[in-house]
Amino acid sequence: MASSEVFCTLCHEDGSSKDAVTWCTKCEVFLCIDCEKHHQKSRMSKDHKTMPRKDYQKLPTFMKEISSQCKDHKKKFELYCTFHACPCCVQCLNDKHQKCQELKPLSDILENIKSSASVQLLEKDMTVVKENFEEMIKYLNSRINSNNGQKLKAAEKIRSFKKSIKEFLNKIEEEILTDLESKHSKLNSEMNTLIQQLEQRANQISQMQGEYSEMTRLATELQMYVGLREIEKTIAQAEKYIEDLKSDKIFDEKNLMVTMSPSLLSIPQDVKSFGVININISKFTLQIKAGRKDQAQSLIQTFPGFKEKPSITERRARKMDKISRRVLHLIDKIYE
Repeated sequence: MASSEVFCTLCHEDGSSKDAVTWCTKCEVFLCIDCEKHHQKSRMSKDHKTMPRKDYQKLPTFMKEISSQCKDHKKKFELYCTFHACPCCVQCLNDKHQKCQELKPLSDILENIKSSASVQLLEKDMTVVKENFEEMIKYLNSRINSNNGQKLKAAEKIRSFKKSIKEFLNKIEEEILTDLESKHSKLNSEMNTLIQQLEQRANQISQMQGEYSEMTRLATELQMYVGLREIEKTIAQAEKYIEDLKSDKIFDEKNLMVTMSPSLLSIPQDVKSFGVININISKFTLQIKAGRKDQAQSLIQTFPGFKEKPSITERRARKMDKISRRVLHLIDKIYE
């Protein structure tokens, strides 16, 4: 709240707006200069303690929310219930504290509170707790850095393993392609050699066919007889050659086929993931300072069976935690 927006409570109730200069700790109202003068002269309020408005505004927010009047009954707190650890007005005794035995005058509880040993101990406790929080934050930040490094190492391990698999697959792929090329070349070489042999024999028969008509027209009977015997012998040899080729299964079809490794074929069925990311838990190395175990100087006593209400700051922290959990839940939903 800006200083120009803090008005005198009494004047504001009368419909006017005057800048406040002080705060009365007894009446719990802001006072302007004029009201402060009247307040100091009044028999009812002349002994009231006041403080500059700027000093009051320096108080923590949760302290400014603390009133000396009961919110339920609009009466001044006069007693303190040590069992429930709360101030009470006279009406509270009838409503909520009829069975309470540990009731004390509030003035006795508040006497010399600022100079009590509890204040110094609490200040020390706050220092210890704050240092513990700082150490925990430092520790968790270091864990985040460690986890970031672990993530990088894990990602590098995954990529390296993928690279080794790729190199291995490239190697065995090259081997089978080389084998394919070798067998293909062998088949082609065998068939080309056979084709050359068949072409030679076919040319020989073609030549004999060309000479046959000239032989029958021009040769003598003896030449014709001997020539026919040679042609017959050549044809018989050719027929035998053909039969030999057939019996040797030379013309059986040789087809190139590939049979993939069963181990490789089973990868899509057997391998469901690249691996598993585990979170291994080990005992923390964080050094946390021990808090005070004795409650001799504690402002709040605890009793069996009594559940203490959370403090104002704790309620605010819980509210922030609830908001944080909602945000984390939304983030989880986004990445599902």
